[in-house]
Amino acid sequence: MTEPYPNGSGAEIADLGFARLDLQRAARTGDPEVVFGRGKTPAQVVAALHTLHEAHPDGAVLATRLDGDAAALVRAELPDADVDEVARTAVLGKPRAPRGRVAVVGAGTADMPVVRECVTTVRVFGSDPDTILDVGVAGLHRLLAQRDRIDEADAIVAVAGMEAALPSVIGGLTGAPLIAVPTSVGYGWHLDGLTAWLATLNSCAPGVLTVNVDNGFGAGVAAARIARRAR
Repeated sequence: MTEPYPNGSGAEIADLGFARLDLQRAARTGDPEVVFGRGKTPAQVVAALHTLHEAHPDGAVLATRLDGDAAALVRAELPDADVDEVARTAVLGKPRAPRGRVAVVGAGTADMPVVRECVTTVRVFGSDPDTILDVGVAGLHRLLAQRDRIDEADAIVAVAGMEAALPSVIGGLTGAPLIAVPTSVGYGWHLDGLTAWLATLNSCAPGVLTVNVDNGFGAGVAAARIARRAR
């Protein structure tokens, strides 16, 4: 089991006025609080990320769903942060030594923002992500060529839009813990990912668990926690 982050400040709450940051979450769960960027101003994102890093200086802290202005201000004010504009994430601090491995499998290039959000989350939450891209079932041979690599992982995240068949296919090829992430990618009336979500929720392959639409973060947290306890 990965050790919890130390809390350098010893405080329970950091009251920033616009947010009350939970500084003891790492002690309870092994992982610090994460900054959800949507709905926050760029300055609020920077302040929250900086405060969490000060409280947990020996590990990495994460901000997700950053818009362009927030990403730009993080780069300017926190130059040590690793900002990924495709994933819409920022990481401040060095991630802990990884335990276990998570295969993050993406159906298509259009799913890349969700895949990258998941990969970043897995790394920050203490496991080693193995990214496998563009292996959707429209070209099934591409997926089968990666079968052994996927099966060797301690946990799998399958990211897919359209009809989201990929998680079901992988579920029939491996017995590793499998988390499906339906995405809001598709032609026509795909209902902003509802079609994909219902497909993964009703998978005929046993053992397929599903998170909400486009929730690469939630899948990454769960997969990393599974993988880091597996070894």
